[in-house]
Amino acid sequence: MIFTIKRFNELSIQELYVILQLRAEVFVVEQDCVYQDLDNKDLDAYHVLGVLDTKIVAYARIFKPGDYFLESSIGRIVVKKEFRKFQYGYKLVVNSIQFIENNFQQNTILISAQSYLTKFYNSLGFIRVGEEYLEDGIPHIKMLKT
Repeated sequence: MIFTIKRFNELSIQELYVILQLRAEVFVVEQDCVYQDLDNKDLDAYHVLGVLDTKIVAYARIFKPGDYFLESSIGRIVVKKEFRKFQYGYKLVVNSIQFIENNFQQNTILISAQSYLTKFYNSLGFIRVGEEYLEDGIPHIKMLKT
């Protein structure tokens, strides 16, 4: 898998279409969650594209400090269902962390994680902070990496 990171205005129309399709496929259809995905935050984000054989199968968006939370953050972390067994999600988050460390000179990263993925994010150095809450009807927890 090759990871590429682009700003919003660097995405091609086709890449944007595939990204939005992937996010809808997982977050809306698979997780049965009706929510407003297009939140205007894509305009400020760095977009991480995980490409395998010319197809985008993994995606995340990164924010520098102050663009979403006070800390740097990673969100909309998603891997196409049939590719999850290959640990591409782990590689996606590791690449996102490295980008933040190298480009923002930041080690502190805050995420809003779906609660069932707590152990996954623990394995990447994130720790739970605060109480569980509902976001779009799905249990979430804030997690911090320092």
